[in-house]
Amino acid sequence: MKQKYDLVCIGDVVMDAFITLKEAKVEWDKAHEHPRLSMEFATKIPYESLMIATGVGNASNVAVGAARLGINTAMLTSVGADHYGDQIADMYHKEGISTEYVKVNRGLPTNYHFVLTYEAERTILIKHQKYAYTDPALLDKKTDWVYFSSIAEHTLPFHKKVGEYLKHHPDVRMGFNPGTFQLRFGAKALASIYRHTYVLFVNREEAAFILGTKNEDIGYLFKGLHKLGPKIVVITDGPDGAYASDGVTRWFMPPYPDAKPPVSRTGAGDAFSTGFLCALIYGLPVHEALRWAPIESMHVVQFFGAQTGLLKKSALNAFLKKAPKQYQAKTI
Repeated sequence: MKQKYDLVCIGDVVMDAFITLKEAKVEWDKAHEHPRLSMEFATKIPYESLMIATGVGNASNVAVGAARLGINTAMLTSVGADHYGDQIADMYHKEGISTEYVKVNRGLPTNYHFVLTYEAERTILIKHQKYAYTDPALLDKKTDWVYFSSIAEHTLPFHKKVGEYLKHHPDVRMGFNPGTFQLRFGAKALASIYRHTYVLFVNREEAAFILGTKNEDIGYLFKGLHKLGPKIVVITDGPDGAYASDGVTRWFMPPYPDAKPPVSRTGAGDAFSTGFLCALIYGLPVHEALRWAPIESMHVVQFFGAQTGLLKKSALNAFLKKAPKQYQAKTI
């Protein structure tokens, strides 16, 4: 019998090239709502630095973070049959993540994205290959938790398979953080996913988008998202903190104090999901999970790359011990 895992993370994995821009500017529309990254056209533009990150992506970042926190983790994803695919597999092995459900797609390249970093924010050029994926039905009795996030736009049939798997395995709890294409699919098309979600991770704008509303009131958003099915809803609000609801009690959590100004915000959301999800896997209540999550985010943004600053459990506990007294989840 094959190994059972605490957590299986599902989603696309990519190679990221982090390019720190030197000559650029941010331009806003008249309403000051939609910023655009602007550079000169048809010329050579100097950049400041380049860093290559292996095996990143929303689900992959959480898998790495969970493994570092001592969670027995596997990854269900796809790569190309190339050098980059081999590099990703090597990275997983070094991090202690099982590749049992990683499918190698012959004749296709591994996903490769470009992250343009400017003033601690990032603009990402993305392309997801049309891969085949391991059937989630093969996870039968192999895990207690799954985490599902960003995956390619051709995968609506795969989502239905994930929904069927969860329907037939009601004891499996899923964390769901919808990526770009999953948000575009809409809540109706992904009804079986939302219905079987145990904990949903979104930011405030994504929550409103899912519900098709311009109303960003936290109470209104919680109510609408719970109706879709999630038992726990987590709504992050950037540097203003985060909120969580279990359908009965609602909490607000302030951010963990930054040791220094952020270097790059790439991976902050994934780090937050990592801390919260792993706390739940360890059996902690929602208000304690809310204390884990911002610490992971705070530390990740101190480094380039979405995985560099992900913490070991001992380091996370050290931050908890020296947290300010006001670093507590408050009921709202």
